[in-house]
Amino acid sequence: MSQSDEKFMQMALKLARRGIGSVEPNPAVGCLIVKQDKVIARGWHKKFGGPHAEINALENCKKNASNPQGAVMYVTLEPCCHHGKTGPCTDQIIKAKLAKVIIAANDPSPHAAGRGIELLRNSGIEVQLGLCRDRAERLNAPFIKFTTTENPWIILKWAQSIDSKLAYADSTEDRWISNEKSRKDAHKLRRRVQAILVGVNTVIADDPLLTPRPPAGKNPARIVLDTNLRTPLDSKLIATAKKTPVIIVTSPQTVQEKPELAEKITGKGAELLTVPAAQDKCSLDALLEHLSKRTFQQVLVEGGPQTITSFLKQNLANEIVIYIAPKILAARGKADLSEQMHKLHGSLNFNHVEIKSLGGDVRISAILK
Repeated sequence: MSQSDEKFMQMALKLARRGIGSVEPNPAVGCLIVKQDKVIARGWHKKFGGPHAEINALENCKKNASNPQGAVMYVTLEPCCHHGKTGPCTDQIIKAKLAKVIIAANDPSPHAAGRGIELLRNSGIEVQLGLCRDRAERLNAPFIKFTTTENPWIILKWAQSIDSKLAYADSTEDRWISNEKSRKDAHKLRRRVQAILVGVNTVIADDPLLTPRPPAGKNPARIVLDTNLRTPLDSKLIATAKKTPVIIVTSPQTVQEKPELAEKITGKGAELLTVPAAQDKCSLDALLEHLSKRTFQQVLVEGGPQTITSFLKQNLANEIVIYIAPKILAARGKADLSEQMHKLHGSLNFNHVEIKSLGGDVRISAILK
């Protein structure tokens, strides 16, 4: 394949990224239609349940009064050939009489897995696969992991000072360590996921709402690790449980010992999920198994030092996103993450590290090896 092919696929990948935060748990897909080395149409998957990238690109052809017959389509993921929330993209591609379809990566879903490619080839369309595959698979790593293993993609996210403090010691101080741009970026991250998880200490200390702002089309569930049922009944989470799901993860023993409290929590609309616990800690493996059965593809962990390091200790995390503010809090800070990190066994190594400046703050994101 030529340099121009790679250039057009890079453009399609850039289009695909526009869908992140709106299409999940579907993959983010971008599509470009090119004729005589000129782009005649663009499309991307814009929202969950809406038309796929290929359909949007073909519609863009109509809008531009461009004829896609004999053109080349660049698409970042194998076109679907099944009936779901929308019809098969392959049918429309064949109907448009495209000459060639260049695909970055396979769709590993059971209803796809090469069937879309086979259908296009059997219809006389030339298909080339694998251009920019690594970038396309990295873009949809959570979708691919869940599709192939049925295990959720776990993102650990926190904001800290340069000296690893996650909060101010004095509650009269500014509540936020990170700046407004970082917080806005973090809300985009929340819109990607199907659940946001914290420990009960975070609920007690901060009384968070744990919803994306502005609201997503469908807000993620809020999950609290709470072995001993210490979540305050007057917390914002419990107060909004009937509007946006709240799952309190606790132990069977605690529910048996505190039946009245458990009944009050469920009476306010929250769900109690019991999993085995040891040493006052709920089993994360059992929790993730339960979440996978409920098709929670991506889970964002926003807990404090203990919750974050629990996931790292057990090798359950896939991605980290850290917002570092240009501050040294010293004695004015608390929740020192470095103290917990010292308890980890061995070092952590990362791939695909990205560093971005956000108005003075720095965001570091990376995939764990």
